[in-house]
Amino acid sequence: MKNKIYKMFALGLGVLALSSCNDYLDKLPDERAELDTNLKITQLLTSAYPQVTNNLLMEMISDNVSDNGRAYSSPVLCDDIYRLKDTPEESTDSPYSIWGGYYESVATVNEAIQGIEGLGNPESLRGDLAEAKLIRAFSMFQLAQTFCMAWNPEKADEYLGLPYPLIPEQDINAQYERGTLRQLYEAINKDIEEALPYIEEASGKFTIPKYHFNTKAAYAFAARFNLYYMNYDKTIQYASQVLGNEPTAVMRDYEPYRSLGRDDFGNRWIRSEEQANLLLLTSYSTSGRNMTWANSARFAHNYDITAYETFWVDMPWGSGSSNNTVIYANKLYGSNQCVAFPTYEEQWEYTDKVAGIGYAHIVDPVFTGDMTILERAEAYCLKGQLDLAVQDINTWIRTHCKEQEGSTVRPVMTIANIKAYVEAVDYAKRTPDGNRDRSFRKHMHPQGFTIDAEGSNQECMLQFLLHMKRLECVFHGLRFADIKRYGIEYTHLVSGEDPIVFIRGDLRGAIQIPNTVQAAGLPGNPRQTDEEIKSFVLSTEDEYKDEDEE
Repeated sequence: MKNKIYKMFALGLGVLALSSCNDYLDKLPDERAELDTNLKITQLLTSAYPQVTNNLLMEMISDNVSDNGRAYSSPVLCDDIYRLKDTPEESTDSPYSIWGGYYESVATVNEAIQGIEGLGNPESLRGDLAEAKLIRAFSMFQLAQTFCMAWNPEKADEYLGLPYPLIPEQDINAQYERGTLRQLYEAINKDIEEALPYIEEASGKFTIPKYHFNTKAAYAFAARFNLYYMNYDKTIQYASQVLGNEPTAVMRDYEPYRSLGRDDFGNRWIRSEEQANLLLLTSYSTSGRNMTWANSARFAHNYDITAYETFWVDMPWGSGSSNNTVIYANKLYGSNQCVAFPTYEEQWEYTDKVAGIGYAHIVDPVFTGDMTILERAEAYCLKGQLDLAVQDINTWIRTHCKEQEGSTVRPVMTIANIKAYVEAVDYAKRTPDGNRDRSFRKHMHPQGFTIDAEGSNQECMLQFLLHMKRLECVFHGLRFADIKRYGIEYTHLVSGEDPIVFIRGDLRGAIQIPNTVQAAGLPGNPRQTDEEIKSFVLSTEDEYKDEDEE
């Protein structure tokens, strides 16, 4: 039993289904087994980046989607995750696939690190070792966001972590255990901190740096991790390493995008030459079609969410599709059932054009300057440095909004006008009776940290920032991390059925690990009972009443 669990990591539960298209398994196994030169180690690291994405899971479980009704179809996986069910699915993008893909990445990294150690840890490979540790930390971070609760220092010794393999499979002599969330975050942090001083040494070896942990991508990752880890000083420090004295140099210039149609827009978005893109990762994934195509549109980012919670919400930069200066306003495609901003388009690789056979891919800019500046602004805000947060907010607005559209002029925000704007917006109901109950402003119940009272400068600023972050990452899987961190409650409405409520500290926020892994000996994620959730919802109903109802 003691090797069985790890073998599932190394082989990759989902990778078994993908092995025919996996370069690591298909190329030069004998050469890879004998890592006796610097070049072989560098080549192995190129194949160590994960080839899966958790974006579909993170979007389907979040408040970015709604039910369009039984007239529309949906893959079983999307149906299960939207309903907050523990899914047995083993298809592409399933928990089974995600688990296997990220752990395969870790296993490959561990082979490379062992090879470096076998060569005596030469200085010439310090950059490769740094890259390896960042890949391992990133894959484990993505697994943590998927299968664990949000970091909470008050419960970090109670919440389950995940195994963190450090040596290749053949050398494993101990039973793997999940450990605690504290142990998991400490291990991720250790890899990041050990890698950062040397990552610049690796950058010169990269043919296309944006597909590797180049220096800016490394610090952007470190900034995000430390934001979630509640180390706000480090978030600011590392984000500033990325942004420099002129943040717009690593932010997207939207002017060339404004004249483009959907396909050209999507292709330009993922170019390695795009200055905002810090790290691009490719995945074997059907998440693009399942989130942005209308033929699988039962559970999707639809008109109701678009108009009342995301892109067309009345904001200082405008509302709707006209009189709106922000780039998102008139660059939406699809149907009322499935509204897409074309940043997450499927890329198809033909293996046989005549037969129409191939693989669906996604190219995802997992770190960008545009998100990094919002993450720094959030850290400033959580530290109470609201004036610095406003500066970053205005930089984002300048890059994302035209000077004028119709009668709307691009705004300049201050602490006072952000507070005034947010205070004028009603809080969303946890379970909406109709679209009038929807809102970008949602009650927050931070998990393991505190913020000032509702209506305070800080709380209003955070409401504003979380909305900006939500717009920045729709379809890219990051919204759910904020939901868990801030204890945001919401409801998935289901046509003809009882609504499904997600509550603060909801244990379903840690997606269930695959059945096969549990069968091998790892404990599954705990769950509240239906009765416990219903009781909690009833006991907190007063928090969501309108003033005229009280």
